[in-house]
Amino acid sequence: MARYASALLASPEATYRSIDLAGRTGGADGHALVDLLYAELIRALGVAAWATEHRDFKLKGERITRAIAILFALENGLDFERGGEVSRTLATLYAGTRQSVIDASVGQDPAPLRIAAANIAEIADAWRQLKAA
Repeated sequence: MARYASALLASPEATYRSIDLAGRTGGADGHALVDLLYAELIRALGVAAWATEHRDFKLKGERITRAIAILFALENGLDFERGGEVSRTLATLYAGTRQSVIDASVGQDPAPLRIAAANIAEIADAWRQLKAA
């Protein structure tokens, strides 16, 4: 029975990450959640770039999958009625970044992943400044 239970459980590392993220998002407002998504996206892209350089294809695939999921979540959270042109611009940015990440997923060049991370970091900085204002 124990072997079946362990087969149903995620790895300890994955479980920790889930608990950590849930803990950080538990009391967060919408603005803070987007900030966390940006941070997780930047981290995923950076690790994917590192994994590309070190030919760790499993890790690369995991981080690219995570990055794409976060990009979908960010796009899905846009309010086009209230956000107007800014929402449309962000939707275009997220879709373009997603395509760049997908293209980079089959290549051996980490540069597109680092460029995507840098672009998202700029957006994340602007997002944090909005909260501070």
